[in-house]
Amino acid sequence: MTTAGNPVPTTATRAAPERPDRINLLGLTRARLENYFQEIGERPFRAVQLLKWIHQQHVTEFSTMTNLSKALRTRLEQDAAIQLPEIVSTHESIDGTTKWLVRVASGNCIEMVFIPDEPRGTLCISSQVGCALNCTFCSTARQGFNRNLSSAEIIAQVWLARDLLENGVANKRAITNIVLMGMGEPLLNFDNVVDALDLMLEDNANGFARRRVTLSTAGVVPRIDALRQRCPVSLAVSLHAPNDRLRDELVPLNKHYPIRELLAACRRYVQDDAREKVTFEYVLLDGVNDSPTHARELAALLADVPAKVNLIPFNPFPQSGYQRPPPQVIDAFRDILMGKKIITITRKTRGQDIDAACGQLAGEVQPRSRRMRLRKAASAAPTGRATVTLGAERLQS
Repeated sequence: MTTAGNPVPTTATRAAPERPDRINLLGLTRARLENYFQEIGERPFRAVQLLKWIHQQHVTEFSTMTNLSKALRTRLEQDAAIQLPEIVSTHESIDGTTKWLVRVASGNCIEMVFIPDEPRGTLCISSQVGCALNCTFCSTARQGFNRNLSSAEIIAQVWLARDLLENGVANKRAITNIVLMGMGEPLLNFDNVVDALDLMLEDNANGFARRRVTLSTAGVVPRIDALRQRCPVSLAVSLHAPNDRLRDELVPLNKHYPIRELLAACRRYVQDDAREKVTFEYVLLDGVNDSPTHARELAALLADVPAKVNLIPFNPFPQSGYQRPPPQVIDAFRDILMGKKIITITRKTRGQDIDAACGQLAGEVQPRSRRMRLRKAASAAPTGRATVTLGAERLQS
C-alpha cells in the first residue's frame, strides 16, 4: 500500500506452522513425490493428485484432500507437511508494483516482487539469502551471503504470490511470467533451483511454458551448460560491460569465466532452437559503461550471438557510488545498438519508490563468516563441476 507515494508495510498472516520433524512436500517434484509414495507403499499416481491439491487448488491440509484414502491422509498428517514461509510485510508502489518481505528459516528474510504490465504480470523471485558474487552496483551484494534457499522456499514464492494475486476476492491479477532475478545467483543453487523450475513447468502443478520462465545468471559457465541439459528455460545474462577489463571490476565472477567463455556457453544454450535468443542485461552506470564507444563495442561483441539487450538505467541505493545516466545518454546507447540490428529495450523502472527495482532488493540477511558463506554458495552442484574463486578463498561447486 502507499500513502502519498510512501510505502506502508502490511502484515500478512498466511503461513504454515513449522514442522521440522516432518518432510515438507511443497518442494518435491513429480518424480520425487512418486518415489516418496512408493517408499511408503502407495501407488505413484498419488503424486499427481498431491501436486494438483498443493499447486492448483492451493490446499495445504491433508484432511481436505478427498480423493486420498483416509489411511493415507492420516499417514501424511503424521509424517509430512506442506510448509509455507511467512509474509512479513507487503509494499505497493504508486505504479502498481508489489513487493513482499518473506521470512524463511534461520531468521532470514528474502524479497519477491510482482510487476503488472498489461497484458503481462511478471513475478520476480529469489534463489538465495543474499548473494556471494559481490557485483558492485547491486544492493543485494552489500548484504553478503547466508545460504541457499530450498526448493520448497523457492516454489513457495510462486505459491504465495499466486494465492494472493489470482485467488483474491478483488483486483485479481494473473502471473504470466516468472523471472529468477531476485536475490542470489540461481546457478550457485543449481539442484534446488531446477527442482523448483520443474514445479513451475509441470502441467499438474503450475503449468508455465518454458519461454515464460527466465533464469538470470552472472555467468557461471559450467552450470549454463548443465541447465541446458536439465531444464532449458529462457536465459538472461547479467553482462553490464563490453570487455573483460571493465567487467572484472563490475562483475568479479568474470575473472573466472571471462566474456569469451560466457558467450560461447550462450551460443551453445540456444543452438537447438533457431527462434531462441539470450537476453543480455546491461545496467547503465553514468560515466562508467554508457559511452558511445561502449555501445559500439557491445554491438560488435554480440554480432554473432542470438541476442536481445535489456538496458537497465541504474536504480540508486545508499552509498552505491554510482549514478543513473541522463535520458539522452541512455537513448543514444540504445540507438547505436538498434542501428547494428540488435533488438534493444530500455527497461522501464518499476517499484523504485519501494526499493523494488532491479538491483535494489536487499531483504534481511543474517551475517555469517566469509568461509561459511562460500561453502554454502556451492552446496548444490550439478553434474558439471566448476571451481569458483572469490577473494582469497576457493570453493568446489
